[in-house]
Amino acid sequence: MAKTREVYICSACGAQTLQWRGQCPGCHEWNTLQAAAQPRAAAARPASAAAARTPGSRPQPLRDVSDSGHTPYASGIEALDRVLGKGLVPGAALLVGGEPGIGKSTLLLQVAGLVARQGRDVLYASGEESLPQIKARGQRLEVLHERLLAMATSSVEEVIAAVESAPPTLLVVDSVQTLTSLEADGLPGNVSQVRAVATALLECCRRTGTTLILVGHVTKDGVLAGPRMLEHMVDTVISVEGDRRQLFRLLRVFKNRFGPNEELLVFRMGQRGMEVVDDPSTFFLGARDPELSGTAVVMAVDGQRPLAVEVQALVARTFLSIPRRAALGFDANRLHLLLAVLEKRLKLNFGQVDIYAKVGGGMKLQEPGLDLALVAAVLSSYYDLPLPEKCVLWGEVDLNGQIRPVAAQDLRLRQAQRLGFSPIIHPAADKGGISTLTQLQQRLFHRRNP
Repeated sequence: MAKTREVYICSACGAQTLQWRGQCPGCHEWNTLQAAAQPRAAAARPASAAAARTPGSRPQPLRDVSDSGHTPYASGIEALDRVLGKGLVPGAALLVGGEPGIGKSTLLLQVAGLVARQGRDVLYASGEESLPQIKARGQRLEVLHERLLAMATSSVEEVIAAVESAPPTLLVVDSVQTLTSLEADGLPGNVSQVRAVATALLECCRRTGTTLILVGHVTKDGVLAGPRMLEHMVDTVISVEGDRRQLFRLLRVFKNRFGPNEELLVFRMGQRGMEVVDDPSTFFLGARDPELSGTAVVMAVDGQRPLAVEVQALVARTFLSIPRRAALGFDANRLHLLLAVLEKRLKLNFGQVDIYAKVGGGMKLQEPGLDLALVAAVLSSYYDLPLPEKCVLWGEVDLNGQIRPVAAQDLRLRQAQRLGFSPIIHPAADKGGISTLTQLQQRLFHRRNP
């Protein structure tokens, strides 16, 4: 016997849902949903192998494949087109993840409005907000347009029906965890539902040549929730990061079949939505005071973009039996390791001081080039001597106190010279660099008190 499932059907409009609700999501009538048993949809098996073939599944020479209708079009944000490769590709799928409230919906509604202004049809489907909420945000962003359509639903079948009836150029689904499919069991957001919803949307958009942008939730660890298969199914994976208490947002491209990976774009959260920071090279320095001790500037590289970021350290006398060590914006184990190297190689005693270190501007850095600037900031606070005003550093510190080269050395050096930094302290692989912590100490803190 065929397996069955329990669904709820509206007696007024015939809409179906997997869960009982007081109000029908289709016609919005109250107390009209009634339970009914429905057979599971089974995949139709073709009678023969010939019947199973489709035009796209037959082997053919790649040079004879037609690529008409797949020309990328602009998203309306030039910097976003650059990091994506050539813009938005018809039939492609993009997955956008980020913490709640970080600005995913705001950015995508901006893109939807800008694409609609180009004379293209755009459908914004939301399972999290009502239409009046979406309209209010669109008015604030000034992106409302007659070609920008919206629908509030939690049924993927309703979204697919709307796309197939009038295929739009761009479909934004916010979010994939809030939609449900009649082909899967369970509550919205579980693995089977996310897989079924994503598969149905991808197949529909590839048939119609619609660009699909999926919004995905993230876990408490900051990774995309749901099955990992979801990241393999899409063409581009984008993450929107940042601190909700800060004005800037970072857009990172982790996977891209149409352009370079590990690209970075910096946005500033403004009154009218997300605004691109044209030159973020010194954006994270802010209004720093170079005359204060305990600060250093590192020329970091995030993706393919060099950024000048401030590193701060505070060394203060402790009244505890076990001194405190705290790190913000980078791995705390790195701070413990570098302090041990300083004590061993420079004969310093940190047993009677608390040490706090952070990356300025709310940035989070994981690259090894941070080591040298972090060491310089700690020594600056320890000796209470400020670094030169335009000093910049980068380099990896190993356990022997040696300074090792890091990736993108030439890119960092060119950017530091362009911004007018001097002195530029880097590993000895290039002319004028240093190779040990002792050289760093002699070069920057030769005026220290014994």
